[in-house]
Amino acid sequence: MTMSQTKFVHSFLEDSAGLYAGKNAFFAFDKWHTFGELNATANRLAHLLLKSGLAKGDRVGILIENSMEYVSTYYGVLKAGGITVALNTDNTADDVGYIIKDCGVRFLVASEKLMRRMRSLFEGRSSGQSPVPGSLSERIFVWATSGAGGIEGSCVGMIALPAAMEAEPASNPGARMIDIDIASIVYTSGSTGKPRGAVLSHLNIVSNTRSIVDYLALTPEDRIMVVLPFYYIYGKSLLNTHFCAGGSVVVDNRFMYPNVILETMKNQEVTGFAGVPSTFTILLGRSNVREQRFKTLRYVTQAGGAMAPAVQKQVAEVFAPAKLFIMYGATEASARLSYLDPADLPRKWGSIGKGIPNVDLFVADQCGNPLGVGEEGEIVARGSNLMSGYWNHPEETEKVLKYGLYYTGDIGRMDEEGFIFVVGRSKDIIKIGGNRVSAKEIEEALYEHPAIHEAAVIGIPDDVLGEAPKACIVLKSGYCGNIEEELGAFLKDHLASYKIPKCYEIHDSLPKNESGKIQKLKLK
Repeated sequence: MTMSQTKFVHSFLEDSAGLYAGKNAFFAFDKWHTFGELNATANRLAHLLLKSGLAKGDRVGILIENSMEYVSTYYGVLKAGGITVALNTDNTADDVGYIIKDCGVRFLVASEKLMRRMRSLFEGRSSGQSPVPGSLSERIFVWATSGAGGIEGSCVGMIALPAAMEAEPASNPGARMIDIDIASIVYTSGSTGKPRGAVLSHLNIVSNTRSIVDYLALTPEDRIMVVLPFYYIYGKSLLNTHFCAGGSVVVDNRFMYPNVILETMKNQEVTGFAGVPSTFTILLGRSNVREQRFKTLRYVTQAGGAMAPAVQKQVAEVFAPAKLFIMYGATEASARLSYLDPADLPRKWGSIGKGIPNVDLFVADQCGNPLGVGEEGEIVARGSNLMSGYWNHPEETEKVLKYGLYYTGDIGRMDEEGFIFVVGRSKDIIKIGGNRVSAKEIEEALYEHPAIHEAAVIGIPDDVLGEAPKACIVLKSGYCGNIEEELGAFLKDHLASYKIPKCYEIHDSLPKNESGKIQKLKLK
């Protein structure tokens, strides 16, 4: 089967296994796994899920670090006709619990380490939340690296993998589906302060994957170095594009030691590397990348937020002669919307380029009408890669899907050659190291502290993360403690670490307009 005939996301693995069964496909924890091995493991899990009662369209949460187990679970769920729901491994139990309830996750597949951390959620002890429905607690599958012993003693029913899969067949299950069936629900922060799930079909993801393979000219000889998590849409696209092309994926989860990553890149002879702005800032400032030469490196990609042209120039110089692709996208677009051809980079610094193959991207007014050269408006997109909407959030869907277009929330302008430049954002979203975080979510957590009278959170420039949250607060009268110290400890139980404000600014009052809305532009 050729790439143009592939209809389903799991076909990337199945087709490559058929063509290159014995080829090294995935490297993690100092071990290579072949396409044939991964496909067989995914098949066994799919058969187990079906035998356990999974019906087509059931949502399956995946709470696993980047690993062979993640890859096998992701494709195994899709093979069985399930819908994958990627769960952020850095999130709190409350965050995970919200998503599980919001989209009605019926099954959960987790790593042993993360399941221990989340156990209180399924025992009903999560702070301030009621227990997850019992129907889910009977369908939890745990990749127990130490056998069943690591998950014994829990009050919820769990099934230990891979032991439970051993008796299952290694053949493709052949579950019937069509390409407009939902493949994944990927959660992203929204203007309401609560995450909302972008509903992506097989067609959405396959269409986008083909386009990326096309403009990156990926082949079976390509080998990508992955430091981005697979729960993140950009990270997942690295897996899908390379498996689609018959290429290989190298994972190393030790980016806190960037020089280790550079050694892995050289030892495994990778041809590609991908990162968000903070990835490259860390490499430039905290590693010996300038002293390294990567003989096999063919290309480098950057997405996940704007990277300053000054940093782009450094990255292009450090990794030369590898080509630097500047890319732009959104979870709602199955990952990618545009790219800047490396040949145009020296004369278009700061541009996000043009729409990828099979995507129309332009600057429009609020009625969807294209604007002229140099006019500022919202960047909108049209293509088969765009989500059908947000799960259970029709009002949020209506804000971004209108006139047959996806409204990105980014303000841009187009030059005389059709290259697009982002000039600002209309949504109250802070992009922290590739993570899209709602300011409202942080504000609501701040308001939980008894000393906070008013709070407004804005994004400020950060050399490492691109942006970081800053909290502007008004304290209740009579408070005389150390508020920054208190909030630092308090928010650890309410927010993931990357969402906690980097700094606090105390005000007597916050600027407001005539309707009482806080004016964040004045704070900025």
